[in-house]
Amino acid sequence: MTGPSATIPRRSYLFLLVGTIGYGCFLFVWFSIAAFLTPITNQLGLSSTAAGLLNGAVPLMYIPFALLSGLIIDRVGAYKAIGVGLLIVGFAQFGRGFAAGFPMMLALTLLLGLGGTGLTFGLPKLVSDLFPPERSGSMSSVYLIGLYAGTASAFGLGRPVLGPALGGWRPLFVLSGIVTIAVAVGWIVLARLSDDIATLAPAAPEATDGAGEQAFSLSSILSDVRRVITHRDLQLLVVIGIMYLFVTHGLQGWLTVILEGRGLTSTVAASITSGLIIAQLLGTVALPPLSDYLGKRREVIAVCGLLIFAGTAGILLINRLTLATVLLTVGSVGIGIGGLATLVRSLPLNMDGIESKLAGTAVGLIFMVGEIGGFSGPFIVGFLEDLTGSFTPGLVLLSVSGLVVVLAAIPLQNVD
Repeated sequence: MTGPSATIPRRSYLFLLVGTIGYGCFLFVWFSIAAFLTPITNQLGLSSTAAGLLNGAVPLMYIPFALLSGLIIDRVGAYKAIGVGLLIVGFAQFGRGFAAGFPMMLALTLLLGLGGTGLTFGLPKLVSDLFPPERSGSMSSVYLIGLYAGTASAFGLGRPVLGPALGGWRPLFVLSGIVTIAVAVGWIVLARLSDDIATLAPAAPEATDGAGEQAFSLSSILSDVRRVITHRDLQLLVVIGIMYLFVTHGLQGWLTVILEGRGLTSTVAASITSGLIIAQLLGTVALPPLSDYLGKRREVIAVCGLLIFAGTAGILLINRLTLATVLLTVGSVGIGIGGLATLVRSLPLNMDGIESKLAGTAVGLIFMVGEIGGFSGPFIVGFLEDLTGSFTPGLVLLSVSGLVVVLAAIPLQNVD
C-alpha cells in the first residue's frame, strides 16, 4: 500500500481511470435489462414474475457470493479480479444478445452478476493498494462516478438512442458486450505492462507460507472471516450498509409512483427520480473528499444519515410539492445516499486490523449482508402500501433508516 508520504505514480491514476470506465460498462450492462425490460419481456414471452427475477438477478448473486469473492480478491489481487470480472461481464452480455428464452437469459444474467463482484470488491482493493488511507474517500469517489454514468447511460442513452439506432436490444447487448471485453483486454494489457505489479498483488503476506499456497487454506480463510466478522467498527459499518441499500432501493424504486400519487404527472415524477440519481452523484463527489480533507469520516457519515432522515421526512410531511421543496427533500436524500455509497466502500481501508490486506473481504461482508436491505427495501415499501393503502408507513421506515445510520456512526472508532 502506498505510504502517506510517498509520491503516487501516474500509473496509479491510469489504473483508476480504466477501472472507472470498466465499472461504468458493468453498470450499463447491468441496467440494460431494466431499460429494455418491456421489449425483452414481449420477445421472450416472459411473465411479470420472470421479468422481475431477471431484474433482480444481479444483486441476488451478491448475497451468497459477496464474501467469498472478497476473500478471493484479497488473495489473488485487484488487477486479476477486475480483469477476470470484466471478461465475465462482457461475455455474459454478449451471450444475452443471442438468448432464445428465459432459462438462458437468467443463467447469463446470474453469470454477469458473479463477474460484477470482481469489480465491486476489486476496486476498493485497488484503491487501498495504490493510494494512502487518507485519500481513500476521494479516490473511491472517482470510480463511483462510473456507477452513476453507467446507470444513467443505460436509461438515457441506451434505450432512447443506441437501441433504435442499432436495431433493438439484441444488437445493443452484443455491442456493449464487445466493448466491455475490449475494456477488459485493455486492463489486462495495462497490468502486464506495469513496471511494478507488486502494488497490485495480494497485500496479506501473513496469510501465506512464503510460497503463496497457504493463502487459500481453510484455516487462513476462516481466520480472515473471523477477523472481519468480529471487528466492532466493521459490524457498525455493516448496519450502515444495510440502511444505505434499504433506502437506495426502497426509495429509488418507488419514488416515481409516490410522486404520481401526490398529483405530479408521470413525466415530472420520472424527471424528479432522475434528479435523485444526480443528487447521489453530487454527494459522492463532494462528501467523501470533504471527509478526507477534514479527517472527520464518522461525522460525515452521521451527516449523511441526517440528510436521509430529513429529506425523506420532508417528502412525507410537505403537502405542496414545488420545485424548491423537491430540490430540498429529494436532493437531501440523494446527497446523503451518494456520500454513503463511497464511505461504506472506503471506510474499511482506514480501520485498524482491516486496511488494505482485508479490503475485499470487508467490503464483501458489507454487501453480502447489506443486499438483504437492498432486496427488502422495495418489497417492504410495496407490502406496507398494499396493507394500508398508503406509502406513509414505508416513508416513515425509510426516514428512520437515516437515524439508524446516525446512531451506528456515533460509536465508530479509529476510522479517521
